[in-house]
Amino acid sequence: MEFDADLNACAALVEKADPERFRAAMAAPVAARAVLFPLYALNVEVTRAPWVTQEPMIAEMRLQWWRDALQEIADGGPVRRHEVVTPLAGVLSPHLAAILDEYVSVRRWDVYKDPFEDGGHFDRYITCSSGNLMVAAAQALGPAEGEVVQDFAYAVGIAGWLRAIPELEARGRIPLLDGTPNAVRTLAERALDRLVKARTNRWAVSAPARAALLAGWQAESVLKRAIANPGSVAAGDLALGEVSTRLHLAWVAASGRW
Repeated sequence: MEFDADLNACAALVEKADPERFRAAMAAPVAARAVLFPLYALNVEVTRAPWVTQEPMIAEMRLQWWRDALQEIADGGPVRRHEVVTPLAGVLSPHLAAILDEYVSVRRWDVYKDPFEDGGHFDRYITCSSGNLMVAAAQALGPAEGEVVQDFAYAVGIAGWLRAIPELEARGRIPLLDGTPNAVRTLAERALDRLVKARTNRWAVSAPARAALLAGWQAESVLKRAIANPGSVAAGDLALGEVSTRLHLAWVAASGRW
């Protein structure tokens, strides 16, 4: 796939709204970027849909628009013309489009201010959001065992979630079932365990598919900081040094050892 106007628009959208995923995509082979940028642009559009309006009905409609677009891709028929949807249709199989429908659906939690019902509800949110996006990206690039990618993506999702907690709370959301230091440490430890488990099964993710896992290059460091000092989560002090993160991303990309 060549970088046409749509792909360039996707890349520009990601660069502006999600610079960390943009860096990860730029660290990937050029061919992989043509797959990653439409998916990461989808992520930008879906994740911001619940936040751009105070009207829940409008937010629901925005999310439904993306579910309808993914359904068109899954059905294999005509697909609406759109700078993100059009390139998505070129990289997604019907199966992967269906996986991403779940990814959009769980974002309904972002629309309202209700807490998660229980641990299962919280885990499903992380699995279907962070997990399904990474599975779709990996499997669009090459063979990748879904369970292995989900383990890694869970760790990435929790790391990102912990970093987002101050903003989520400022917006009136209740991001954790238990925000005590011990509970935060336990959550981060569980996520780190799944990251380690995923790495023991690296062989199950092909070399082309590994480019999708570059997006998790900061997860281990963030989780370890949260474990060492759970109070840093509420304080918003999980950010990592700019130079060290860039160097680490370069090393991960060159070695393939996500």
